[in-house]
Amino acid sequence: MIVSSAPARIATDVHTAIRVRSSQLNVLEGHTASVTGKLLGDPAGLSGRVVTLQALGSHGWRTLAHTRTGARGRFRLRYMPRQTASEQVRLRFAGNASDLAAHRRLGRLNVYRLAEASWYGGGGSLACGGSLTSATMGVANKTLPCGTLVTLRYDGRTVRVPVVDRGPYVAGREFDLTEATKQALGFGGVGQVWSTS
Repeated sequence: MIVSSAPARIATDVHTAIRVRSSQLNVLEGHTASVTGKLLGDPAGLSGRVVTLQALGSHGWRTLAHTRTGARGRFRLRYMPRQTASEQVRLRFAGNASDLAAHRRLGRLNVYRLAEASWYGGGGSLACGGSLTSATMGVANKTLPCGTLVTLRYDGRTVRVPVVDRGPYVAGREFDLTEATKQALGFGGVGQVWSTS
């Protein structure tokens, strides 16, 4: 009987991680959102692995798009949204027989459309309750329910504010920004903003 003196080799799962190099998560409808990065872990390489972009909905995470990693675990994931939205997103690697699962939160994916806006200030009561002050963050809109959260973007700045009032009553305009919202965005007097609603 021959007994081997070599120690038995025990297989262990490899920890993985997702590194994000760049992301474009604020896009106009009809344009592509994208994330580039690298799957880290197995020194032997992580090429050919599936990385998914997922959004958090009322029933948990759902997959929006997926891609496979290339050389050294690098990936570029692209997603063409079908409608305006603002939702939490993450990247996920499901793992396999030798590599442990990993995920990475990305923040919000905001898909916008162009909307005409103006702003207003002063005081007085708000149609949705409360009083208008110079510190009130919100927008006026004729049809969105009071309290609806609207994500607006202008000149690289983004705010997420509630509908607090009714208006504007000028043809073609969809939003009246409160003074505080105007200042947070660096918005001028009248013009176009990006809106998720």
